[in-house]
Amino acid sequence: MSDRKQDFLNHFEKLAPFYTSYKKRFAYYWKDIANYINYFMTEEQSVLDVGCGAGDTLAQLKGSRKVGIDISPAMIKIAQNKYPDIEFLEMDAENILLEEKFDVIVLSNVIGYFDNIQDIFTALKKVCKADTRIIISYYNQLWEPFLRFGETIGIKKKSPRQNWLSIRDVRNLLYLSGYDTYRVARRILFPVNIPLISFIINKIIGRLPLFNSLSLNYFVFARPLTVKEEEYSTSVVIPARNESGNIENAILRIPDFGKHLEIIFIEGNSTDDTWETIQKIQEKYKDRYDIKIAQQDGKGKGDAVRKGYAMASGDILMILDADLTVPPEDLPKFYHALASRKGDFINGSRLVYPMDKKAMRPLNILGNKFFSMAFSWILEQPIKDTLCGTKVMFRKDYERLARNRKFFGEFDPFGDFDLIFGAYKLNLKIVDLPIRYRERTYGDTNISRFRHGFILLRMVFFAIGKIKFW
Repeated sequence: MSDRKQDFLNHFEKLAPFYTSYKKRFAYYWKDIANYINYFMTEEQSVLDVGCGAGDTLAQLKGSRKVGIDISPAMIKIAQNKYPDIEFLEMDAENILLEEKFDVIVLSNVIGYFDNIQDIFTALKKVCKADTRIIISYYNQLWEPFLRFGETIGIKKKSPRQNWLSIRDVRNLLYLSGYDTYRVARRILFPVNIPLISFIINKIIGRLPLFNSLSLNYFVFARPLTVKEEEYSTSVVIPARNESGNIENAILRIPDFGKHLEIIFIEGNSTDDTWETIQKIQEKYKDRYDIKIAQQDGKGKGDAVRKGYAMASGDILMILDADLTVPPEDLPKFYHALASRKGDFINGSRLVYPMDKKAMRPLNILGNKFFSMAFSWILEQPIKDTLCGTKVMFRKDYERLARNRKFFGEFDPFGDFDLIFGAYKLNLKIVDLPIRYRERTYGDTNISRFRHGFILLRMVFFAIGKIKFW
């Protein structure tokens, strides 16, 4: 055991008798960490807490199975006595002996004490699945002098000398250890609870740009890097309203990709012969394509997508708008981005390449750019085009999203935000995939600039309440 690791162990052995009173003093701060991690978890997930201490954070987390490990025998003994229903193990994370793999791995305010952070990250690969999420919380470098001062005057227990890391340092260490960092967040400007004052500072002021960068805690979200691309079956859902002239092209222009391709048309309250055309196309190409068809029960694209996804059998779910302004020929790009795990939710972006002259009106372009900036801030990761019709995710993730839909509710007539917000809540990595947006060749748009624009503005405020200022 290295001298630094022994110093760390000795310190926490001495701290153990005072641990409960120390935690009570800063209960507000530690509870906020647990609440934020819980936001991105579901009850069916398994969780491993590395450096669990006396187990207080792990005890507050959701999860069907919870395991905590710590190098300190004294801390593990406290945890086992306080929480007998949770499994706590005395273990050095650098030489982890667990055979089990976990959905979520939490490292809460411990990486600063590790002797060799990269070795710990590398060792944790042993207990990672392909879709495991790593959630790391640690102190902002800017707070080092304030925390040291707190130790000097006795309001904070003295801690061993630790690594004070920048976000860039942590990202780099994760990358070198085989992980992909996809989101960074900041929380807590005022770490003690004074009624009303703490709420205003932390829940309102602390979430605003600039002030947020001064927060005490950083949160880094990462996932294992996967290089090998696997083969998956795919379901392409095509909502169609008054798109009779595009139905056959939608079939013929989709390239063959993946293990199996299923095409699902959902017709939605058309006033032309779209439904009749869909039935004819299914019959015409029944020996060449796997085609399912249905008429939606409600209204709006969101309702149509939910119906199509409920019928889907593929491993991967895709949306293709029947106006074909997103070229069907681009669908393999979305497939390969997801199959190679470049992201967990692949979102089409129409605002990168120059688009056809009449593909989008200037006012719509300005509106989309505004919503891009707003939602990039809200979701804490870049998202350039929230309203592109093509969005792609694994069916298993969508099923989790559907089970947890009650958090946001079925509020979204478009379906785009239902999926984007749900993907964020599930802690999925959202990746923009640029496409060339084409001009319509048949029919008229179903989008009303002003009516739908006001709905989108409501979505922004809805998202701020549910995501940013909860």
